[in-house]
Order: sequence, then C-alpha cells, then structure tokens
Amino acid sequence: MPKARVVWNRGLQFVGLSGSNHAVVADTSPDVGGFSSAPTPTELVLIAQGACTGMDVISILNKKRVVFDDFEIEVEGEIEPGPPKHLKKIHLIYKIWGREIPEDALKRSIELSLAKYCTVANSLRVEISYEYRINPES
Repeated sequence: MPKARVVWNRGLQFVGLSGSNHAVVADTSPDVGGFSSAPTPTELVLIAQGACTGMDVISILNKKRVVFDDFEIEVEGEIEPGPPKHLKKIHLIYKIWGREIPEDALKRSIELSLAKYCTVANSLRVEISYEYRINPES
C-alpha cells in the first residue's frame, strides 16, 4: 500500500516523504505565503500524471521492441476557478524521437496507459486529452 507523510517546514512550504524514503518539496508563491522554492501541489499532480503515463508508455513500447532515441511529455492543466477549485482538464503532449516509430504502436501505448495502467490518470476525476508528435531525429 503506497504511503507518504507531509511535514511543514516554514511559510507554506512542505516536505513530502514517500514510503520508499524519497523526499519532494512543495511550495507556493510569496503572494499567498510561500517562498516559490518548489513546485506547487497542483504542479506536482501534473508531474505525477506525466511520470505515471510516461513510465507506462516506455514500458509498453519496450515490450513491442520499438526503438527510439528520446521521449518527453508536456503536461498542461486547466483549473476550475471554483469554488471548489480543482483541475478541470489535463492535456498531455507526448513527444518521441526516432527514425522508424510506428504511429499505431505509440498511439495504442498511450491509450492503454490512460485507460488501464496509469494509477494517477485513473485516480483523478478530470478530463484528460492527448496528442503526440513523432520526430525523426534527436
């Protein structure tokens, strides 16, 4: 069972400690009491979404023996001004570099991740859309 602990540091800065003994800092802007020293909690959700689906897509592509040079995901969030404030939409832009990337394999890997394997995507109640870009060279 995943576990974490969040410890207040100062201002509105917190240190999150994972059950696997890794730390991440969260903060916010000075205009609301933070120090702008780290990602905001909402940015951390976007990072978690990108990392989760990225791990899935890479794993699936590796199983399909797809060879690529580089990979990244841009993650954009839209916030409902509320109340209650919440992430309303997340848009993912998958970028992959390589000479012979089969588009169908990439698309299927993304779809499997978002629909079946990505715990973060399946835990959020938010509209998630995506696009992908295949780039022939690094």
